[in-house]
Amino acid sequence: MPTGGLFAGHDWRVATAPFALGKKLANDIEQLGRVLLQFYKAANLLYRKSVEGAQPQWVARWLELGKPPRIVELQRSATFKTAVPRVIRPDLLLTHDGLSVTELDSVPGGIGLTAWLNRIYANAGCTVVGGADGMVRGFNSIFGDAPKVHIVVSEEAATYRPEMQWLAAQLGPRFNVVRPEDLKIGADEAVYRFFELFDLPNIPSSSLLFQKAVEKQITITPPPKAFLEEKMLLALLWNRNLDEFWRQNLGENFFRRMRALTPRTWIVDPAPLPPHGAIPGLDVTNWAQLEKLSQKERDLILKVSGFSAHAWGARGVFLGSDLPGSEWAAALADALRDFEQSPRVLQKYHHPALVDTAWYDFEHAKVQPMKGRARLCPYYFVSGEGDAARATIGGVLATICPADKKIIHGMTEAVFAPCSA
Repeated sequence: MPTGGLFAGHDWRVATAPFALGKKLANDIEQLGRVLLQFYKAANLLYRKSVEGAQPQWVARWLELGKPPRIVELQRSATFKTAVPRVIRPDLLLTHDGLSVTELDSVPGGIGLTAWLNRIYANAGCTVVGGADGMVRGFNSIFGDAPKVHIVVSEEAATYRPEMQWLAAQLGPRFNVVRPEDLKIGADEAVYRFFELFDLPNIPSSSLLFQKAVEKQITITPPPKAFLEEKMLLALLWNRNLDEFWRQNLGENFFRRMRALTPRTWIVDPAPLPPHGAIPGLDVTNWAQLEKLSQKERDLILKVSGFSAHAWGARGVFLGSDLPGSEWAAALADALRDFEQSPRVLQKYHHPALVDTAWYDFEHAKVQPMKGRARLCPYYFVSGEGDAARATIGGVLATICPADKKIIHGMTEAVFAPCSA
């Protein structure tokens, strides 16, 4: 391990080999970067057109729920008109029916960790997706010709500071990791924003930082666009009122692929339906009727959409089939009550398939085989501008949790591994 570690206060199980994807799956995941970049571009355009009145105005209303005026002002700024995140990381579950894109993360942890894993396993003679230095090269590529890059890590994201310090050390003196209060930035320099927009009251330098970005004195990624960090974007993909927009701006092939990969997703909006109305795909006339489903019928995930400390990791995530009725009802009630400030999304739960892995038990000095369930996190790095922008895969992190875990995340019992083809 690096001297400073990679995750502050967090351990994991060490895989004895990369997680093997197979050539077809590895190729599918590599090609997915193009699709997701186009999805972000289309989602960005949808919001702009909604603000302008050229698309339904309820789109912008939903995407601005709970956001303070300054955030709305920033994400509407002409400076960031076409800007999309330059690091794209989907959460892909390996299910019985193939890949399932459960959410997208544009401020992801794990960049330095995956870079380190790729290098370590490659140096041990393994072949990994992206190669030994694909993550490092990819991260370097997103900042163009900026003479200096400041990786600004907040206290809220302090768990990930060690991995970013390791990554910056590999990239050389052009890169440095700073706390927000210590940031000093010059003209034409770049910032990698490793802090959440809901946390701005705790980011002393944020006002000056964003003002300089608006005035084009510096560049910043991900851009200050909270709507692009909402899980409800996947619900908008499934909204039939927007089918024509998605088809036009994704293209028929990408539209079909996104629909095939994304579980059916809904925004839990408490607005009443007409007496003859029903929520498509659920066949209920109001959300409270979901309480009456049996536990077996509740293969549904309820989670916070975004702009909240509960919107990442396993926080704010409820699996209906794993909860007693009273807890499921309480989670639904919270979603309906808090819609205007912290909207939730509901998503079909696709059961992850069982996979085989093995980890090394240092305490007993032996290899432990394990059956588990896997989440794959490919990292795509976006370089270039406009139509010339390209999303290149740098590596894929596999998180394999024990088979009895229903929600897969970076827990201590999880095996972390780079992926190979």
